[in-house]
Amino acid sequence: MRASAFVYPWDVVGDPAAARRIADLGVEQVTLASAYHSTRALTPRHPRHRVVSARHSAVYHPVDPARWEGRRLRPYAQDWVAGEDPYGEAAAALADAGLEVHSWVILAHNTRLGGEHPDLTVRNAYGDRYPWAPCVAREEVRAYAAALAAEAAVRPGARGVELESCGWYGLGHLSAHDKTGGVRLDGAGQYLMSLCFCPECEAGYAAHGADPERLRRAAAAALEPLWRGEREKASGGRAQEWEEVEKLLGQELARAAAAWRDQVASAFQTEVVAAVRKAAEARRTEGFRVLLHADPAPHRCGANVGVDPAAVLALADGVVLPCTGDGAEREAVLAPFAPYRTPSTVLAANFTVVGGMGGRPAELAGDAAHARELGATELRLYHAGLAGDADLAAVRAALSRLD
Repeated sequence: MRASAFVYPWDVVGDPAAARRIADLGVEQVTLASAYHSTRALTPRHPRHRVVSARHSAVYHPVDPARWEGRRLRPYAQDWVAGEDPYGEAAAALADAGLEVHSWVILAHNTRLGGEHPDLTVRNAYGDRYPWAPCVAREEVRAYAAALAAEAAVRPGARGVELESCGWYGLGHLSAHDKTGGVRLDGAGQYLMSLCFCPECEAGYAAHGADPERLRRAAAAALEPLWRGEREKASGGRAQEWEEVEKLLGQELARAAAAWRDQVASAFQTEVVAAVRKAAEARRTEGFRVLLHADPAPHRCGANVGVDPAAVLALADGVVLPCTGDGAEREAVLAPFAPYRTPSTVLAANFTVVGGMGGRPAELAGDAAHARELGATELRLYHAGLAGDADLAAVRAALSRLD
């Protein structure tokens, strides 16, 4: 079963042993960040540092000035990894170790961009702006993301790309000393807090038959019992989440909002994938694979964007799906895609293998075998740079047991 490990450029640049250590895990591929959001990351084995602070979203390769000339939205450079092209340096070292390199590109998640251009961000039912979440209904945001994806994905030597947050982003953020857990939101609550009410989205709701002010009031009213602790969180899976949304908003409003958001997400994904394929053709990169980090529930948003399984597999070469957890969760994620598989479709089961981040590296062999029974064709391992030595040893042992 083909496996790929996620890697940051700073895991490899400056560490001559890194590429061989990753290859020795038993993976055939690495998914290497070329455009990534802000983060603070441990580097447990690097000879020069133990912590990297990526202060803002940035690209890890040189940009083409002509591509960005005259644009208000542009990618940000970084200064925390040495060299003009950390991605290229890391990719070359990994390829020399016998690993196939694919790019890892973050799209609709960029706090610096949203902070500098608040007019382009998601605005919730209370009027709060989410600077970490550019609104993908905005034409300028879509054009920026397509250009970024094309440039960051098709790097020299890259054989494919994995596009994260290629759709709606919402309340979920998990950074900046996050203090939003005082009231735990269920799936319906997360969705209601992620509905956007910027002028573009309000016009979109109206075009689909929903008065935007009525929808805004309905969303705020549905959330009030949750703030007061008077509404029990809905139990069940993705289908039950959406049933709860329809109950809270009413079917008419809920379905009109979903129609607009589905239309926007589909257009966004289509534009981004088309831009990447065009760039790959221009570089004559045959067999370049385009995968989306995804979730089979269209109402979900975040890093693993909600998609319609049939539509996304008709557009992209496959998906990367969150599979850390129990068997029921894996089945809920993988099963909806199985009917739409072709012999070339990639269904990559993504497992966190960092024990301190909720991963279960000691259970990887069994979890991966179960994912394969459910239709998974490949594995993704998050994250070869963040994991400690014991976690990596467990990964190495698990992969040696999988054919």
